[in-house]
Amino acid sequence: MQQKISITGISSISPLGVSSGDIWKAYKDPSHHISFKDFEGEQAPIALLSQNVKQKIKELRAESSHYEALDDSVLFGVFAARQAVRNAGWNEDRNFGINIGSSRGATGLFEKYHQEFLKSGKSSTLSSPTTTLGNISSWIAHDLQTTGPEISHSITCSTALHAVLNGVAWLQSGLADQFLVGGSEAPLTAFTIAQMKALKIYASNDKVAYPCQAMNWDKKRNSMFLGEGAAIACLEKGVKENALALIGGIGYATEPLKHNISISTEADCFQKSMKLALGETPADEVDAIVLHAPGTAKGDLAEYNAIKAVFKDSLPALTTNKWKIGHTFGASGILSLELAVLMLKHQEFIPVPYVAYDKFPKQLNKIIVNAVGFGGNAVSILLERL
Repeated sequence: MQQKISITGISSISPLGVSSGDIWKAYKDPSHHISFKDFEGEQAPIALLSQNVKQKIKELRAESSHYEALDDSVLFGVFAARQAVRNAGWNEDRNFGINIGSSRGATGLFEKYHQEFLKSGKSSTLSSPTTTLGNISSWIAHDLQTTGPEISHSITCSTALHAVLNGVAWLQSGLADQFLVGGSEAPLTAFTIAQMKALKIYASNDKVAYPCQAMNWDKKRNSMFLGEGAAIACLEKGVKENALALIGGIGYATEPLKHNISISTEADCFQKSMKLALGETPADEVDAIVLHAPGTAKGDLAEYNAIKAVFKDSLPALTTNKWKIGHTFGASGILSLELAVLMLKHQEFIPVPYVAYDKFPKQLNKIIVNAVGFGGNAVSILLERL
């Protein structure tokens, strides 16, 4: 990287809450946020926003008649973006870029409008403008009254970290000094869960202590489940005094497909992305890695194999948040980034409760965050303590 990038603000909305204090408290609690809900007559484990947090989204929706017709994925993003900008102190100059992505976009609204069409043969007036891919970034730009560029994209589950890559590129090119990046997802619909079950990757309905076994390398069946939420980060060029953490390296790679959701046994894409993110940084200086690890048997193990191939005898402490809040698709990478930022801030490693650790790092100075999407689109971000 030409120069380090400062993260001066970060905010999220998830099953853990919305305030930094509540989120950190939830991470320190070894319990998960999984509940079971009936979808088309069949129960499935999911991670929902709490009733208190849902009330905040309800209040946001009521602020404007324009917001009444928007999908939850858009409102999640608007809510988190407001908080992030406030945290970063971007209150006067609104000439910053925006890149917020989503894997599925306006899932709930699209399914609702499609059902209406199947029944009536007609489509509602707002069915197209409220379900376009650019919905989230454009409405955040409208809400914040920004004048900079706004970008939308979808790269499945690595979407949010690809937004970080784009933000870094714009900043280092000199085309912008500030960039708002992140992801938002509201995928808890019957059709979406049915899709995941059709792939044979969804967790079972067994009400065990930890339904998702992310980072259990010996599991015999897939245990991924879905969650909802959004997270947004404020990026600024250079090292800022108010930085929460620094981006010291970025990495990315794509590996050839063998089938639609394939990833190689050794996760070649992750090996390349982590090496690129490390750059000149010695592997033994990395204290921890926040894994993508969604709870699938092959996916988790492939990422672990890639980490062992890159770090060899200097294996960092490993963790993930999927066991606690589920897989939020396009928002998952930035929620993992938030966990890493919080660990750097509080100088405390958050373990996975059912994983045996030989030791925890005494100090956290550098953490890698991983994400990968269908088709082997891997991203790795190296975060550094200020």
